[in-house]
Amino acid sequence: MSYILILYYSHSGATRQLAHHVARGVGKVDGLEARVRTVPPVSPTCEATEADIPAEGDIYCTLEDLEHAAGLVMGSPTRFGNMAAPLKYFLDQTGALWQAGKLADKPAAVFTSTSSLHGGQESTLLSMMLPLMHHGMVLAGLPYGDGHLQQTQGGGTPYGASHWSGPNGSRQPDDTELALCRALGERVARLARQLQTNRQH
Repeated sequence: MSYILILYYSHSGATRQLAHHVARGVGKVDGLEARVRTVPPVSPTCEATEADIPAEGDIYCTLEDLEHAAGLVMGSPTRFGNMAAPLKYFLDQTGALWQAGKLADKPAAVFTSTSSLHGGQESTLLSMMLPLMHHGMVLAGLPYGDGHLQQTQGGGTPYGASHWSGPNGSRQPDDTELALCRALGERVARLARQLQTNRQH
């Protein structure tokens, strides 16, 4: 079965929680399933290595997972208004896929979690879009017609789903933030299905 790849990095668990709600949204679309993958942390010691399979949680993404996905939804916590280094490190290894155009014309979207309400949600989402544009992916945001963007008092932007975790990271995603995650996953899955149908004709 065709799948949407939900690729994320999470330090404290908030972004992981969002990823699994994105996956629930993908699951609403017939003919597509969600494949949730993460990336290992980046070590300051160049000799350090991670096991191929983490001790717990979602397994690490491979380039093959990315190449064969029908679409991509990518998430990261904010690091000074940008994506976290582990996710950037993974993307930096996708040059061969870029040269071969393996991701071109596939739908993609982004999501994030931040500890401060105005601490870079939108700039992080926009920065995450840049490598996807270089790959020729078709970017999908969240339309205001959904209604949840008008109601949110925490995270949520037209550029993608987001969550405000609070200064100490203790604020859990609220119902509106999680609904936006599910809406984002469902939208990318529907677009992937439409694009696949168009290619077949």
